[in-house]
Amino acid sequence: MIQIVRHIEVLVISDVHLGTYGSKAEDLLRYLHTVAPQKVILNGDIFDGWRFSTSYFPPAHLAVVRFLMNWISQGIPVYYITGNHDEMMRKFVGFGIAKSKVLNKVKLELDGKVAWIFHGDVFDITMRHSKWIAKLGAAGYGFLIMLNRGVNAVLRLFGRRKISLSSRIKSAVKSAKHFEQTAADIAIEKGYDYVVCGHIHCPVIKQIENAEGSVCYLNAGDWVESKSALEYYDKAWHLYRYDEDPLAQAVMLNNSSKNNKALFDEMITEFQNFL
Repeated sequence: MIQIVRHIEVLVISDVHLGTYGSKAEDLLRYLHTVAPQKVILNGDIFDGWRFSTSYFPPAHLAVVRFLMNWISQGIPVYYITGNHDEMMRKFVGFGIAKSKVLNKVKLELDGKVAWIFHGDVFDITMRHSKWIAKLGAAGYGFLIMLNRGVNAVLRLFGRRKISLSSRIKSAVKSAKHFEQTAADIAIEKGYDYVVCGHIHCPVIKQIENAEGSVCYLNAGDWVESKSALEYYDKAWHLYRYDEDPLAQAVMLNNSSKNNKALFDEMITEFQNFL
């Protein structure tokens, strides 16, 4: 395993959707091995309770959980912000271990500026008024991810660039709801400098204005398609993309030969030692 590690102040990851076929857990695990954050924000939908199945939770998915638990045992603050796909975690809001805690939102002071961080499903009209439609859409999204793999395999045979069917559909639907502008408008009203979201799987850092002022809007993206994250260091936010990081891609994982029982036993032992 490579030893090059980048030290960053804050790491924001969202929409990993562990427990689903679309989750790129192995790529996320490689990336996590290359960073040493002072603080970690898990900005919702880390697990996918809507499509979770006891018959599908590969070792790589559990290895991600173990890695994050190891950060907690090291005393690194890990804030788990609840989302819509892992809404079962909302029962544990306020629960904490060491410096880590389950929350609905987080406010961070960063070099004299304030970041307002939350998942963002509260702005989703479908979520608020027709939850069953949202769940049906999530099932369709999972199918589309699997279909997309086959389409891209054919495109590669003909030397064509891969495409993302789901991102095109999600972009068309989500943009109509003015998600980014709504988040920015409220952040401007509250006087925040940054508003950091997940939910819509669209990684971006940009300034958004209205008649009252402006705010820096950020979205960490996801680990289903974009494989992206937000990093704060050198007094600025940076958008990370795994596909542009050859160092992370070169990381050799040593958990590939371990089954879930072995990984779980190791995780429990490590955590008991911490307690």
